[in-house]
Amino acid sequence: MAETKESNEIKSYAGGWMTERKGTEIPTFLKFAYIVIAGGAFAYFFIFMNGEVNHSTRGALVRQFNSVTQSSPGFMYFVAALIAIFAIVTIKFAFSKFHED
Repeated sequence: MAETKESNEIKSYAGGWMTERKGTEIPTFLKFAYIVIAGGAFAYFFIFMNGEVNHSTRGALVRQFNSVTQSSPGFMYFVAALIAIFAIVTIKFAFSKFHED
């Protein structure tokens, strides 16, 4: 039998707090988890951008608070853009070809 030499080199990150074998790919479920989590954050942000105004008990208080404090739509859309940029960069990283440094 021919012996196959496996590469079991361990690579550590963050001062040894995280370790992995060299050449390890990102698992498929994790790649799609990035999409689901980023999409959920984006959807949650747009649904509750002005607070929970349609809640049965505290919705009136939230609407009253919004009328007094006046939200900044420009800032809220800036935060939404940051979420979108983070999602795009993370998903691009997850689905890109693996290369060793």
